[in-house]
Amino acid sequence: MLDLSRLRALHAVQLHGSVGGAAQALGYTPSAVSQQIAKLERETGTTLLERQGRGIALTDDALMLVRTAGQMLDLAEQAEVALEERKGRPAGRLRLAAFPSGARGLMPGVLAELAAAHPELDLRMTEVDPHLSVGLVARGEIDLALAHDWDIAPMPAPEGVRSIRLGEDRCEVLVPAGHPLAERDTLRTADLAGRRWISQPPGTVCHDWLHTTLRGAGQEPDVAHYVAEFQTQIALVAAGLGIALLPRLGRGQLPDGVVLRPLDPVPTRRLFAVTRDCLLRRPAVGVALRALRDATGGGPLPKRCECDRQGGVGSPNG
Repeated sequence: MLDLSRLRALHAVQLHGSVGGAAQALGYTPSAVSQQIAKLERETGTTLLERQGRGIALTDDALMLVRTAGQMLDLAEQAEVALEERKGRPAGRLRLAAFPSGARGLMPGVLAELAAAHPELDLRMTEVDPHLSVGLVARGEIDLALAHDWDIAPMPAPEGVRSIRLGEDRCEVLVPAGHPLAERDTLRTADLAGRRWISQPPGTVCHDWLHTTLRGAGQEPDVAHYVAEFQTQIALVAAGLGIALLPRLGRGQLPDGVVLRPLDPVPTRRLFAVTRDCLLRRPAVGVALRALRDATGGGPLPKRCECDRQGGVGSPNG
């Protein structure tokens, strides 16, 4: 009988395109993943990986095994959910993901609360961009993710994935204390024309929101500095090098020399949790969702659904 852990390693290599990527996703070393696949090759008497330039490629036999492995891993997950459901209490490993400011501003308290209340629960968290977290959940690499999108740019959920609305995170403009905009109580989009900006890098949700909003108002944003970390953005604002639009969550205390000004209309990030439909039956997912809802002030949670029910929710309002 084929070893499930070795099939999981091969499946991860196919998903991530490399042994290194598979190792990072599984929490192993690349050497350990290579050993698992080498053992699987000996078990099957089949070559599974071939060198292709500087990388590797899966053989046709390996691709066939990957398809079967995916079905087996789905069945194993259903069995684990059913077993935990029979126990009636949260237990086992729960793989979580959160976007950076959510990981800083929400998750420490949520994780500490869950660990204290449910000692049989093994919590593991990864910080990822919200664009990536939905895909990780859909592929079965993460069980539950804290994600966000913007009111003008909703993030769809693929088939079989459920998005549960949790709450909102308001954003404000940060300006140096001596900046002309600091003299105004409230800012309008027109006030932002011609300003030098400090923004997150291209490909991030916050960057896309800024460009979409300003271009929609007929402005081309002048981004002088691309910075991923909120604290670094704040330091650049304090140094008088530009203005920034930052959400409240995970922002922390502002230093002297930086002032907040609300923007009208108020930009909001929508916070939501993402999980696979079948995992809503799992007690561990249920308590984690309740903890996130309590931490964000969100609304009611969805009813449990059956593992074989198909179809996800196409928007984060599900």
